[in-house]
Amino acid sequence: MESHPGSLPIYLQITELLVRDIAAGRLVDGEKLAPERDMAAELGIAVGTLRKALAELQSRGLLERVQGSGNYIRAISDPKSVYAMFRLELIQGGGLPTAEIIDVERLDKSGDLPKFGFSPEGHRIRRIRRLSGKVAALEEIWLDGSYAQAIAPEDLSESLYLYYRTRLNLWIVRAEDRIALDTVPEWAPPVFGHKPGAPIAHVLRMSQAQDGAVAEVSHTWFDHSVARYVSRLR
Repeated sequence: MESHPGSLPIYLQITELLVRDIAAGRLVDGEKLAPERDMAAELGIAVGTLRKALAELQSRGLLERVQGSGNYIRAISDPKSVYAMFRLELIQGGGLPTAEIIDVERLDKSGDLPKFGFSPEGHRIRRIRRLSGKVAALEEIWLDGSYAQAIAPEDLSESLYLYYRTRLNLWIVRAEDRIALDTVPEWAPPVFGHKPGAPIAHVLRMSQAQDGAVAEVSHTWFDHSVARYVSRLR
């Protein structure tokens, strides 16, 4: 597996991939994982990296390691994933989310956005979203300008909510999603595979901070032939 600036450490990428496979039902409670050397070879990582990921899973209560027997999945309702609010999955389930930033700008808020935050300006972040390497969606995220004077693209984590918590002391505690049919935005890069103006599934999200204020509004246009929107009720 490859890593780049802003990406999670490799062992956490593996952890999150397995967490999403558990949530999607691709790994079920009590299932025995393959031997560690076989898993590491399949994932293209060192055995030591895999063991670090499995230790992280164990610390979250998602894995039982039985001496002399192997590693067993323990499905729980709260896996404490950094992607806990990320709702896109591959059609077959799961998939590791990664993101490629197109641009980050501080701008006057677009007139078509719902009212949010306290500043007339916002940080607009445009990204390509992949699931296990497959281009799945385009994102345009608007963070209220009051939370930071400037945002450097190289500082952003693939999980924006993790970046908000660790760098801005901003916690997204709840979100409202509105799903509808829209059209591919005019700025869509060719790698997305759909031309601007073509019909596409769309999610408008309004995200609330720990003080109850709507801190962020985002658009996600996703390719329904690659990904699906999933919300699991517990």
